[in-house]
Amino acid sequence: MEKDFLERLENNIVLFDGGMGTEIYDRGFFINKSYDAVTLKSPEIVREIHQNYIDAGADVIETNTFGANRDKLEKYGLEEKIEEINRRGAELALETACNKVWVAGSVGPLRRRLEPIGELTEKEVYDIFRQQIGTLIKTGVDLIILETFTDLQELLIAIKVVKEIKNIPIISQMTINQDGKSFYGHPIEVITETLDSSQTDIIGLNCTIGPRKMLPAIEKMVHLTDKPISVLPNAGFPQKVEGRNIYLSSPEYMAEYARRFVQAGARIVGGCCGTKPDHIREMAKYVKSIEISPEKIKVETVHKEDERCAPVETERKSNFASKIVNGEFTVSLELVPPAGVNVTKVLDSARELSKYDIDTINIPDGPRALTRMGAIYLAKLFIDEVGIEPILHYTARDKNLLGILSDFLGIQAIGIRNMLLITGDPPKMGDYPDATAVFDIDSIGLISILDNMNHGVDLGGNSIGKPTEYFVGAGVNPVAINMEEELNRFEKKVEAGAEYAITQPIFDVEAFNNFLDRIKHLDIPIIAGVWPLVSVKNAEFMNNELPEVTISQELMNRMKNTKTKDEALATGIQIAQETIQAIKDKVAGVQVSVPFGNIDYPLKVLEVLD
Repeated sequence: MEKDFLERLENNIVLFDGGMGTEIYDRGFFINKSYDAVTLKSPEIVREIHQNYIDAGADVIETNTFGANRDKLEKYGLEEKIEEINRRGAELALETACNKVWVAGSVGPLRRRLEPIGELTEKEVYDIFRQQIGTLIKTGVDLIILETFTDLQELLIAIKVVKEIKNIPIISQMTINQDGKSFYGHPIEVITETLDSSQTDIIGLNCTIGPRKMLPAIEKMVHLTDKPISVLPNAGFPQKVEGRNIYLSSPEYMAEYARRFVQAGARIVGGCCGTKPDHIREMAKYVKSIEISPEKIKVETVHKEDERCAPVETERKSNFASKIVNGEFTVSLELVPPAGVNVTKVLDSARELSKYDIDTINIPDGPRALTRMGAIYLAKLFIDEVGIEPILHYTARDKNLLGILSDFLGIQAIGIRNMLLITGDPPKMGDYPDATAVFDIDSIGLISILDNMNHGVDLGGNSIGKPTEYFVGAGVNPVAINMEEELNRFEKKVEAGAEYAITQPIFDVEAFNNFLDRIKHLDIPIIAGVWPLVSVKNAEFMNNELPEVTISQELMNRMKNTKTKDEALATGIQIAQETIQAIKDKVAGVQVSVPFGNIDYPLKVLEVLD
């Protein structure tokens, strides 16, 4: 192109193309395939889409590389073709553009999330982006468009990567929800201020919502930055029509909003999902007839105050928390929710346990991915009908981030305070192996969310009013197969805000002591898991089929040397008692499991504490 892209923006409106993915979808490609790989398999289709947008009047076309990063392509077994897909995607667009329109290298967010909400480190995110962006720039795209990002931190890493490779124009676009905030709850003011202070050249919004909801956000944006503004909304909300997603916003409707965006101060307009060449053709009629005002928009400086407040003192959160803070040895038993609607047996067990010196009852959340009553509901019943404090296990498996946030607000409201946050077992282990696991985040992310809420803010740093009062717990395995990884993740859990930890069942005291030595620097109370073995078969199953459990050879031999079922049960209980005696001076308490729902087993084990 003869004219520099940024120079063109000073006195002209630039019109982008529309949706690439929905155009590919309309040509019969199902959504369970990699649309980026269509560039290799059916290049004529991608070329046709590019040409249709150019013929419609687009000034810029985007490469078909939105999801062509290692993190997303691994899902389709295409990780070895990352550079080929990106190179060919750029070449196709450049060949079709033929120096008549600009080509923007399209880069979208990763599949997995950045720490602490997700599992990816900043270094990993940096490396993944560098591989994709480096190929696009090397192939010769005119600019890079970073689009549909939900995480500001991830977007900042991508911006850094681009500028380190080449001083090429960057458009950085976040996506927002109907409430005008990002996925993590950042308001437009924070999004704009953050991107304005970054190295990006152009900032904006795209995808997720239609033009009507995006206009108020753009009207705010233009007054908060002197950088050019880009806006590429969806063509409204998709509707299911005979199994296909159809976007119903007309070309005239999109064109009218393109005019409004420009009048509000945007310099780049176009469309995202559902926006077709007909939409762009109609938008071009409006855009070409608009004169740009030479007046500079007034930039308002916004400094968002830190909404975080001091958390509630730990000992005030619950009786369980108070005992741990004061150095008292705590005792918890684990009761699994019923597989049906009848709660009589589990409530009767809880009532019986409440007669003893039991501090809390642990309630697993879908253990082994088996279908059971929701742990939240059973926890509420324990509070209301038994009067005993629960420790609620909560997994990241079953709900997306929005559902998790809603749960955490509701759990606080119904009086549950002790939480154990875990990633959760995959559905393939359970009753419905084909069920979909969400895993928007992992246990570290869950802990980070609750730590924020305990400081009175959501993920975006926005006030939630009164801070929550959760006593935040984490799980840990002292005998993990990959101990270095386990210790690394445990350290991150503590950094994210874990206030105590409960271990997997301990059957090797020496290994447990080694574990305690390696986590001394973390200074976090440890509740030791204890499981009374009830038979030789029970011991063999746990040792061979549960990856998180390792039973020492000595203990396995003791169980195998028993002659009868009663002798095996007595030996299993004795082993559990010996474990407690060996570690009780080194831990803040014990959690004793209730094998097969029989509370007589753990009560017998706890006699050692009398």
